[in-house]
Amino acid sequence: MTSERECYVYIVPPGATEFVTAGRFRVSLTRDGEPVGQFVYGRRYLERNEAVELDPVELRLRRGPYETARMEGVFGAIRDSMPDFWGRRVIERHTGHTKLEEFDYLMYGPDDRAGALGFGLNVEPPATQRRFNRTLDLERLQATADAISNDDPNIAGSAARQVEEFMLVGTSMGGARPKTVVEQGQDLWIAKFTRHDDRWNHPRVEHGLLKLAEACGLTVADSDITTAGGRDLLLVRRFDRDRVEDGYRRHRMVSALTLLQSDDDPVARRDWSYILLADEIRRVSTKPEADLRELFARMCFNAAVSNLDDHPRNHAVLAKGRDWRLSPAFDLMPTPMIAMDRRDLAMACGSAGRYANRKNLLSQHGRFLLSEEDATAFLDHIVETVRNAWRPTMRRAGVSEADCEAIATAFLYEGFFYEEAA
Repeated sequence: MTSERECYVYIVPPGATEFVTAGRFRVSLTRDGEPVGQFVYGRRYLERNEAVELDPVELRLRRGPYETARMEGVFGAIRDSMPDFWGRRVIERHTGHTKLEEFDYLMYGPDDRAGALGFGLNVEPPATQRRFNRTLDLERLQATADAISNDDPNIAGSAARQVEEFMLVGTSMGGARPKTVVEQGQDLWIAKFTRHDDRWNHPRVEHGLLKLAEACGLTVADSDITTAGGRDLLLVRRFDRDRVEDGYRRHRMVSALTLLQSDDDPVARRDWSYILLADEIRRVSTKPEADLRELFARMCFNAAVSNLDDHPRNHAVLAKGRDWRLSPAFDLMPTPMIAMDRRDLAMACGSAGRYANRKNLLSQHGRFLLSEEDATAFLDHIVETVRNAWRPTMRRAGVSEADCEAIATAFLYEGFFYEEAA
């Protein structure tokens, strides 16, 4: 990278619909060539009555610079606003470059990224986006998603470039599937497309698993199924947006990865832990008891349905005003496997590490502010609901019998009930 790059950071304050300038972000190189990031809140922003922090862990509201040498100089809250795997792929296709600097991915990201932040080179923020794809555009967008996924050289010209620009979407806190944002009714939805290599109907299975989680008592993102060009698509309502008369209110959101002050590096993954996440939520949430009950139930549900991609980018905290709370659950998918003795979650869930096992799940109940009796009751309710309802729920979601058979081994595998959790 060049020796120094910088941009302004904008934020939509609670209750507002337009950006204001919050501060300045800079990445520079040390004498050893290592990137170091610096963020400082603007003086005028700190004087605003509605000023709020970018996140509750790294960038608390105060004067003076923050610095980090982690993640190529990118703070967690800023990383959470950057494009995910799919968004990066679209940006690379759009720019014609297969590898960009992290700062480039940040700047090429769309206005409508996750959370309430925006980025630009001018001190004055741009107007917020008010034009969105509609569900009637989905057939064309699915075709574009196919072309990008397949590296189709035939997609070219100004029309294709315009569609690709429409498809740029900020991070969904870890999702890698083709997606875009569409407006339907009074809400914004993330539309998730199918891929040619899908082993089953992903939109309907994910929709069914969200409904099963809801039946287990979890708070989940609203979802629906639509079709375009004879293919199913999943719509997931954005919980970081609320429609008002003059636009959309944007709510701050940061991932569990940021709460844990961790990253995707293999060494850092040893810090991926529901137990450590519970400690952080207890510290930042305004209703820690309720949020920790929800987190514990979510952990148990993921183990019961073999949702083994439950990494920290698939958990988040949300601030609809000044207060931080655990966000609804999102990005749920069962992982059918042959192994029946042991399966591991992406994050440690008990004294025996990541082992998705009943005894292990209960082993650290106190960190979730739960008694052993209450934790056992929560887990038993989830187990019974999954046992009795997973197939009927999937069928109501439109999952075929063949697809139900394809995912059946994900639910309550044998090792879940082993008495030795080690």
